[in-house]
Amino acid sequence: MKILNAGGNAIDAAVAAAATLGVTDPFSCGIGGGGFMLIYSAKDKRVIALDHREVAPASFHPGVFLDAEGKAMDWKATVPNGISVGVPGTVRGWHEALTRYGTMGFDKVLAPAIRVAEEGFTVGPNFHRINTINEAKFARFSTASALYLQDGKALPVGSVHRNPDLAQTYRDIARGGVKAFYEGPIAASMVAAVNHPPVNPGVSVIAGGLTMADLKDYEARIRQPVRSTYRGYEVYGMPAPSSGGIAIAQALNLLETVDLAGKPRAEVEHLYLEASRLAFADRNAYVADEEFVDVPKDGLLSKAYARERAQQIGATAAPGKVAAGDPYPFETDLSVPLRPQPRPLAQESMHTTHLAVADREGNVVAYTFTIEDWGGSGIVVPGRGFLLNNELTDFDFEGPHPNVPEAFKRPRSSMSPTIVLKDGAPAFTIGSPGGSTIITTALQTIVNHVDLGMSLADALAAPRMSQRNGDTALVETLLNFPGSEQAKALEAKGHAWRETDQIGAANGIRFNADGTVTAVSEPLRHGGGSAIVQKQ
Repeated sequence: MKILNAGGNAIDAAVAAAATLGVTDPFSCGIGGGGFMLIYSAKDKRVIALDHREVAPASFHPGVFLDAEGKAMDWKATVPNGISVGVPGTVRGWHEALTRYGTMGFDKVLAPAIRVAEEGFTVGPNFHRINTINEAKFARFSTASALYLQDGKALPVGSVHRNPDLAQTYRDIARGGVKAFYEGPIAASMVAAVNHPPVNPGVSVIAGGLTMADLKDYEARIRQPVRSTYRGYEVYGMPAPSSGGIAIAQALNLLETVDLAGKPRAEVEHLYLEASRLAFADRNAYVADEEFVDVPKDGLLSKAYARERAQQIGATAAPGKVAAGDPYPFETDLSVPLRPQPRPLAQESMHTTHLAVADREGNVVAYTFTIEDWGGSGIVVPGRGFLLNNELTDFDFEGPHPNVPEAFKRPRSSMSPTIVLKDGAPAFTIGSPGGSTIITTALQTIVNHVDLGMSLADALAAPRMSQRNGDTALVETLLNFPGSEQAKALEAKGHAWRETDQIGAANGIRFNADGTVTAVSEPLRHGGGSAIVQKQ
């Protein structure tokens, strides 16, 4: 808000907020990770997708996560190691966003974050909760222990946390620009931390193979967003390596084959769950980094394919997993002979962060960025104050699969920043953390808002159900879903549940017909979010 009040635009403000979240929400995001930024440019009247996802270093290959017997390593065991760290993309992404679409430089947009890192902030319950979850991981590394533990325990609620090393790192970037991060001393510090992790005595880790060339050669990508339509709206999402844009669009296409007007809530939610199940079957089978594999996206996004696929949705829930469909006949290129083999959903961490900003000129940013698992790899770069990601564990460990590890490849992601237009102008945004539940969170919020007529605030706050082509759907105990009348109505249609505390932590902006905007964030999940509207 300070950046907007100082004359900055939505892009400047988004980067400033993201940098500050790197200080106050360091277990979910930061300059040691990557992300996807979706920008609506009011001047150009178009949506731009800025991919600054982490990439695998040159040393990577499809067998990197296989043990001596050729079996996949345990996912959780691979996280707190140098081998899990991808080349960070966040700083390059911020640079591209500011250079192309912003009005300010790093010196101005990093100033608020530098101040917070220097002066510190009071540790709250949510910070403490996530810090506690990470105690064992941080205890492995001397730098993480020094920054985030006190006598081996998470920093207590009410204590003041300062990060002078991160403040200095931000100052170096503000002064030296993007090269200060990807070349020189900061880059050398990252290479040393990945290849020789700063472990505490008695801890053994798997070292990575990061090089200075990997960092210097990193590039962000300006990509064509995924565009689909739904009941008069234009829905824009991230393309591959994000799987969110395609999966949300496909699920909405499936739902659009049915007139939902006037149908009972239980019927709409049943159809949402089954559409999500089918979309995830295809997402799991086909979607990965398009620079390495041919994703049949035209077929997946085809309305005709959706009509064919929707015939599998019955009056009751499917009895477990469903097979992937065949989008290839709906492609414009029919030469691809390969068909994927059924594989289980790869494990994916639930921890990310999302923000949205709009400015008085009408520019809009929906931005999801992450270091993957809570606390990432657990490795704090010595003297630099930031955690490195474990993003490379988002690859499928075993092949054949489109998402196997390869050098310079970007692992498939579920991050789904979404901007929705109506009559050519922004209507609302939605985005969330939550691993693969990001996709269902965004999808269900759209269905709640568009089909069930909820306000964006009510749509976002409603209990969530996440069906990702499993035997059960994930539901929230925090929102008292199990045992509710809503649950009973869906159980009558054959749906079964698996419980978790909470799903996602979404936010969004609604652009109202009278020219005003409504900013919306979580009332409960993750301790509640923040939503502010600038006064003119």
